[in-house]
Amino acid sequence: MKQKGRFGQFGGFYVPEVLIPALEEMEKAFYKFYKDAKFTAELDVLYKDYAGRPTPLYYATRFSELVGFKVYIKREDLLHGGAHKVNNCLGQGLLAKYMGKTKLIAETGAGQHGLATSMIGALFGMQTKIFMGTVDVERQSVNVHKMRLCGAEVIPVKGGTETLKDAINEALRYWTANVTDTFYLFGTVCGPHPYPTIVKYFQSCIGIEAREQCLEKIGKLPDIVTACVGGGSNAIGIFSAFVDDKDVKLVGVEPAGKGIETGKHAAPLAAGSVGILHGTKMYLMQNKEGQILDTESISAGLDYPGVGPEHCLLKDTGRARYVAVKDNDVLDIFDIFTKCEGILPALESAHSLAWVYSQKGKLPADTTVVVNLSGRGDKDVDIVERNRLK
Repeated sequence: MKQKGRFGQFGGFYVPEVLIPALEEMEKAFYKFYKDAKFTAELDVLYKDYAGRPTPLYYATRFSELVGFKVYIKREDLLHGGAHKVNNCLGQGLLAKYMGKTKLIAETGAGQHGLATSMIGALFGMQTKIFMGTVDVERQSVNVHKMRLCGAEVIPVKGGTETLKDAINEALRYWTANVTDTFYLFGTVCGPHPYPTIVKYFQSCIGIEAREQCLEKIGKLPDIVTACVGGGSNAIGIFSAFVDDKDVKLVGVEPAGKGIETGKHAAPLAAGSVGILHGTKMYLMQNKEGQILDTESISAGLDYPGVGPEHCLLKDTGRARYVAVKDNDVLDIFDIFTKCEGILPALESAHSLAWVYSQKGKLPADTTVVVNLSGRGDKDVDIVERNRLK
């Protein structure tokens, strides 16, 4: 391929031979159109008028008083569909249209990427199939209903843990047999090259806006930028504009589930090793024989045993710090933050808020923290209530 998609030792493309032409076609199309004047003008209009960009940078007054330092929230939850996923789906969907593809497929965990893909499928008049683990179909039923209303076919995936990893497996199997007319709209900064590069590009609008808004509203860059990390698309999206600002600390927050020490988590950067899954080299949750371990997180969107290759490089170079928080802390902050600000955070985003809350009493009062609120928590209310009753 023209671009090898390496991030240090991570990334690359480890796929069946039958998929290489499709990935090469996608890479060629991306580099042809991503700076094309007609393509970018059309995408800019869709970002503004369909998705609702730019999203605000909101000063969380009462939450800031509670933790004792300044917390600003990048409101990706206000986007159409309720999450940052629409940024990437509009970009890839438009790319698919320019490539002449007529069908979309996607995998999803929390359903936000599946919903965003279904919306874009309806917008562009494309047949859409969404692969989703049966566990996630049950725990994110509201989003499943919305996908079907948009006209998408939701395909429950059995086997394994019946979550995001297994949905990706099945989507890749389907794509292998249907590469001619089908575009695989991948949801995060994982997968074989060129997906980590493409998804980062279409999510970089989050960081570009946040950096400009910090300079405009605060008069300086923040001290810390933090975001939750599953595959890592929302985190790379906001980190990307601050990577060269060495005084800005970048903190990614993984799901510790029941606790790293229990092994029941989904935190490959905190407790994984280097391996290959779904076409890319990255930190993975695996045993000594290379078998992928089961994951566990209260958040379906973070319930994945790997992480984007650029995050792996940022960890190894020390440019970003990665921490993990437990499910119980996530449930606590869901209540605390909602009562403080009247904003329901997605359980994914609540991971980064829980880390911010854990810094109470540890950071100076003039510290400024920006949290990427990647999605809204309407979809998670039933999960929170069920766990509250336990």
